Amino acid sequence: MVVRRDSAVGEQDPGGGRKTAKATNGAPSEAAVVGGKAAVKTSAAAGKKAAPAKKPAPARNAAPAKESAPAKKTTSATKTAPAKKAPAESRTALVRRARRINRELAEVYPYAHPELDFDNPFQLVVATVLSAQTTDLRVNQTTPALFAKYPTPDDLAAANPEEVEEILRPCGFFRAKTKSVMGLSKALVENHGGEVPGRLEDLVKLPGVGRKTAFVVLGNAFGRPGITVDTHFQRLVRRWQWTEQTDPDKIEAEIGALFPKSDWTDLSHHVIWHGRRICHARKPACGACPVAPLCPAYGEGETDPEKAKKLLKYEKGGFPGQRLNPPQAYLDAGGKAAPPLGAG
Repeated sequence: MVVRRDSAVGEQDPGGGRKTAKATNGAPSEAAVVGGKAAVKTSAAAGKKAAPAKKPAPARNAAPAKESAPAKKTTSATKTAPAKKAPAESRTALVRRARRINRELAEVYPYAHPELDFDNPFQLVVATVLSAQTTDLRVNQTTPALFAKYPTPDDLAAANPEEVEEILRPCGFFRAKTKSVMGLSKALVENHGGEVPGRLEDLVKLPGVGRKTAFVVLGNAFGRPGITVDTHFQRLVRRWQWTEQTDPDKIEAEIGALFPKSDWTDLSHHVIWHGRRICHARKPACGACPVAPLCPAYGEGETDPEKAKKLLKYEKGGFPGQRLNPPQAYLDAGGKAAPPLGAG
């Protein structure tokens, strides 16, 4: 009988709680019947077994805590996900922001102009072809000698290639560039009476002339609006999220749709000047940028104003510009003319 009751207590132990406590309280009367210490030990053992029975309770409570942890992560992830992805900008907002940036840059660079020295359309188209893979400054330092010896398309078309190559050597890729400028000179003589055409479809047929060069010539020699998509222009319009395109023709089309056609030429100057002076490719001077509040890429470069000032180039940094013979408005604004080739 006693053994059966002890076994009953053992079966109740896993249940824990009050049932185990009642069984333990009844143990002394059973010990008196048995008349030995064994029953008391049995009761004590039952009490000891009952104690751990209370421990599973926290374990049961702990399980839901582990399950709730991922729920918190999910909640935080849900909260942070939208922060990484800014709300899409409406077309109207994009147009307004783009035009405001252009207006701000127009105030910063009221004297913006093509940074190639030229006196006529022929000099401009040749200088623009030579500017590929080099700076406008180096072209400006090289073309005085070229145009002094070959002032017209007829002269350059009939030149000795080796002599032209020697003059163009400082520009880099001088053999290919010699072929291009002599080829376009011959085309002007043979197809256009020695005159630079004022139509896009004619200009792009000249050797070495693409849409970028054609728009430089049309906008600055003929006063016909065009967007010049050079490396600076491409970099900045993507930083400003005006477009996601990488193809120059597609960039030209998308940016052109944001502005009136009459703004295209000056817009090109403003963007290119800003790219050369402040919004550099490797380390933009964000802390000195006049359009920083409108720029989605703010922070990619130096944001400290004093450190950013040290990154400014050309007249913004107190240094000469790229033209040997810049417009008077540029000089009046504090710009400095570049030195000729070979000058200290």
